Amino acid sequence: MTKKDLTCGGSHKGAKFAHITKVHPCYNEKLHDKVGRVHVPIAPKCNIGCNFCIRSINTEEDRPGVAGSIMDADAAVEHVLNVTEDSAITVVGVAGPGDSLANEATFEFFEKINEVKPDLIKCMSTNGLLLPKYAEKIAELGVNTVTVTVNAVDPEILKDINGFIVYEGKAYKGLEAAEILSRNQLEGIKKITDLGVVVKVNIVLIPGLNDEHIVEIAKTVKECGADLVNVLPLIPLNKMADYPRPGCGEIEKARSDVEEYLPVFRACTQCRADAYGIPGKKHEDHHIGNAPQSHF
Repeated sequence: MTKKDLTCGGSHKGAKFAHITKVHPCYNEKLHDKVGRVHVPIAPKCNIGCNFCIRSINTEEDRPGVAGSIMDADAAVEHVLNVTEDSAITVVGVAGPGDSLANEATFEFFEKINEVKPDLIKCMSTNGLLLPKYAEKIAELGVNTVTVTVNAVDPEILKDINGFIVYEGKAYKGLEAAEILSRNQLEGIKKITDLGVVVKVNIVLIPGLNDEHIVEIAKTVKECGADLVNVLPLIPLNKMADYPRPGCGEIEKARSDVEEYLPVFRACTQCRADAYGIPGKKHEDHHIGNAPQSHF
């Protein structure tokens, strides 16, 4: 099945989306320096190989795919209880440092946090490979928002961004891997939005590779029910270390073009997988490595 074969059209979630924008700092730029989030680093495994990605355990780098340590579900719940005692935290999320859906701890964590902090907005990020498989389980766990990274909807472009996938016990490379990943991303977005979950799509802007493809991505994910788009600059690493990082003008042009089709979030700080506190606010945005001693 190709993108053109997929009939999308997610259900309308206007009221639910409006509620999310009132409390979620990654969906409302006006809240970005007022309320916080806590990312729990419980998902180290990943099932795709993005050519720009290096997952790492360290305390220095401020980027996705990095955490100071890996927690189990119980430690993550304790961490959430600690940080919500004295900070304006409204959201708890699983954002890696691998893929949320490739780790059983993600589901265990959401089951446990529901018991002690049911009022927190629950979110996760994923590459979308396993989203069709787990969409119903995600909705049943009360996850409110899912962020799916979609860097191309044309497999011919995607194959140059993603080197391989591991799917249903088998490794795939090249165009075949890209076709499976793209199909599952779009099917997963449609399925999860039909279940009432709000979806934000992250797009990593890669100059010379997908920069002319951004609008097509936005149009396609909109058809599948996505609610919001976040265009991010490439952080040149790994096999894409020699690619240029897009400038502010390139990013703004892409965001403006996309905004004709979907709302755009412009305040993303490309957080670590263990970030917590108020995003981008000095002395109130932390990660495990620089947590205040009082936290422990």
